[in-house]
Amino acid sequence: MLLNPKKETYDHLDDRSREIMKKTIEFFENKGRSKMKQDYYDRVWYDDFLKFVKENRIFATLLTPSLFAENDTDKRWDTSRICDFNEILGFYGLAYWYTWQVTILGLGPIWMSRNKEIKMRTAQMLEDGGIFAFGLSEKAHGADLYSSEMTLTPLGEDQYVADGGKYYIGNANAAALVSTFGKNSETDEYVFFTADPGHDHYELIQNVVDWQSYVAEFALQAYPVTEKDILSTGQEAWDSALNTINVGKFNLGWASIGICTHAFYEAIEHASGRNLYGKFVTDFPHIQQLFTDAYVRLVAMKLFASRAIDYMRSASKSDRRYLLYNPMVKMKVTTQGERVIDLLWDVIAARGFEKDVYFENATRDIRALPKLEGTVHVNMALIIKFMANYFFNPDQFPDTPKQDGPADDNFLWEQGPTRGLQSIQFHDYNIAYNSIDGPNINIFKEQIAVLKQLLLKAPPRENQIKDIDFLLKLGELFTLVAYGQLIIEESQLEKIDPGLIDQIFDFMIRDVSDYALQLYSKPSSTSQQMDMCMEMIRKPNTDSKRFQAVWQEIVFPLKDAYTMNT
Repeated sequence: MLLNPKKETYDHLDDRSREIMKKTIEFFENKGRSKMKQDYYDRVWYDDFLKFVKENRIFATLLTPSLFAENDTDKRWDTSRICDFNEILGFYGLAYWYTWQVTILGLGPIWMSRNKEIKMRTAQMLEDGGIFAFGLSEKAHGADLYSSEMTLTPLGEDQYVADGGKYYIGNANAAALVSTFGKNSETDEYVFFTADPGHDHYELIQNVVDWQSYVAEFALQAYPVTEKDILSTGQEAWDSALNTINVGKFNLGWASIGICTHAFYEAIEHASGRNLYGKFVTDFPHIQQLFTDAYVRLVAMKLFASRAIDYMRSASKSDRRYLLYNPMVKMKVTTQGERVIDLLWDVIAARGFEKDVYFENATRDIRALPKLEGTVHVNMALIIKFMANYFFNPDQFPDTPKQDGPADDNFLWEQGPTRGLQSIQFHDYNIAYNSIDGPNINIFKEQIAVLKQLLLKAPPRENQIKDIDFLLKLGELFTLVAYGQLIIEESQLEKIDPGLIDQIFDFMIRDVSDYALQLYSKPSSTSQQMDMCMEMIRKPNTDSKRFQAVWQEIVFPLKDAYTMNT
């Protein structure tokens, strides 16, 4: 289930895609952990990586829709292989992933635009090794689009000048183009346009972070803009901002999976070779529990995110289920990544601070992912909008098969209006849950039934609806149901061992119990809600044979599976 760069064959990919993944792994392994760590500490801008990307035409191949590929049949926007690349970059270093991630964000408004000329220029810039940036957030307002102070002032004859600042913009020091969001100063309409960091009226003010990447504050001062630079206006500009984030935030979960995988290998290698009090660390029962919990949480992250790819790639105007699963990859998978690192860190303790290990990077980098492209709270507020239809108003959809074949995901550039989320319907989650049997899955189904009864008989009152923290706890319970659903679906597609799946639902039961207790403890919880929360608090099925099978046959053998070249 876990990526092992030295053994991964990428047999599911075509020749060119496989070549990209293997060459990227080779680049990092040849560079070695020591040099990568030194560059990390010295905040070295990754020219060597960008040169490698350019020479091997990697971003050009992976991020150019086939419509602008000029007969290069290897070029397409393929979410499945993009996630393979996300996982590799997360595995080796978040800074390398970050320059790729913000390039994807910068490309979003361009590929969604009706401006064909700038799309063709962008395709050539990618071919030339260019990276891109997404000029959305501002220092005073963050990502509050309503309050954007970047202005575009019409001068007549299709000429404009742009004035204003942007803040926290990755790649804005070296981007070929910065997709920049603002407002028309005369009409107050939203607008997306492109800016060139090499222009005299583009002022690069500072790098706002003390990190290897460049996250810029920049300002435009009477910056000249023509119609040729305009990407979208009005509602289309607004929609392209949010729809671009829909595309980009999916990547964060996969970066988290990559980080956790590398950290897991380091942690179990260290613990299995360390002898304390006459025993190896991995002989202690509590250590076995910590490692097994970390492993099954990581596998669950990957199963869910893998299945979510299928819904992203099969999306259409009549099937927008991806709008639930997508923010869950961003919110749920990344916060689970934090849990995995914490579990591993409890095992290796002081080793996690040492300067010569990847783990020390992971402890810092894993914290960033839940906080980028919308906070956990923002994404949970979005997820809650789907709860009523998910539980009480299912629709019928054709089976969604595995979507890992070579194809262009063109719908991502045609997502359309961002409104109407509460009308989106889903297939019946019971289909997945009733397709599999196991002691812990059955207990989890009982917890779901109680949650559904709580929503029917004791739904949030008016004062509770205004209490965001109350809704967040309720949202966490709902999220676990959808999380488990896609884990089951993917496990059946991949024919995962039933014992491993039942071990996954061991922690899922505990997590429901944890959030139910938190909801019970809220000051505004009613007596009926509290009673139902208590009904949700359950103990997983205790099966030492199952646990030992997962530990001895799956988890512990990973102790010698992978070590990065030094």
